[in-house]
Amino acid sequence: MDRGDPRERPATGWVGGGSRTAAPLPGRPRGDGADRVSAVQRLIALDLDGTVLLEDETFSPGVVDAVAAAEHDGNIVTIATGRGWDATARILHGLGIRPDYVVCSNGAAIMSRNDAVETGYERHATETFDPSEVLELLEKELPDATYLVELPDGSRLYTSFVDDWDLRDEDTRRVTLTEMRGREVARVVVVSADHTEEDFVRMVEEMGLNQVSYAVGWTAWLDIAPAGVNKSTALEQVRELLGMPRESVVVIGDGRNDIGMFEWAAAGGGRAFAMGQAPDEVSQAATDITDDVEDGGVAAALEAIGVGAA
Repeated sequence: MDRGDPRERPATGWVGGGSRTAAPLPGRPRGDGADRVSAVQRLIALDLDGTVLLEDETFSPGVVDAVAAAEHDGNIVTIATGRGWDATARILHGLGIRPDYVVCSNGAAIMSRNDAVETGYERHATETFDPSEVLELLEKELPDATYLVELPDGSRLYTSFVDDWDLRDEDTRRVTLTEMRGREVARVVVVSADHTEEDFVRMVEEMGLNQVSYAVGWTAWLDIAPAGVNKSTALEQVRELLGMPRESVVVIGDGRNDIGMFEWAAAGGGRAFAMGQAPDEVSQAATDITDDVEDGGVAAALEAIGVGAA
């Protein structure tokens, strides 16, 4: 991924009230300190799974109220997720927010608000690539895996049914792996129940997937995007469109696909909060660590910077 320059990053601090085995590291002030300045408008970008959402897809404690309070204070709250638009739209509704721009598909798609269309949003930008070479390499290593590609219009093709992919929608179709080749796609997703997260990391390194961006998920889930594209590249476009300063950025996430946006936010003088349950390599890219998702990590992070519920 295009992860920015990690050589200089702020010291990671601990916020929130949940338990954690590691000792807190030095961080920025809380309470009535310099961060609690409601007059400063912030651009807040939230990951979904493991950040806003628990494993059963219910909301993390306090997140809905904290997001509402943040918006009430004049801040812009948006989403930056690996999910496609269809799976993101219902979460926006549940949160009660309608931001001007939403980042989906790990940065390969930016949705823009348009009240004149039925869904309320349309595609502002989509990054694509030809997955043929990548699929050929992956098939050799993972012949029994399940594959999905997302097309530029948001429709999806898949090789086998996976319940987590919401494949009952009209814009999905089962195909062979051969039929996926030779098309322009926004992303490729690979799942293999027979392989661990560590297996995927090793295979990706051995295959040398330099022509694409990729992230390995929690449960042997590999997400591949066009080269140089991740959440940070899309969020930078959103920031420019909104005219927000770099230091106003706050991002919160928990996975390897959030590392790019963490380093982007930190490099611009913003804040990057890793959820308490995030892997070490994700936490190391953050400026701050908040509580686990089960303990309301997003609500704690927003409180720590002076927005959201007091």
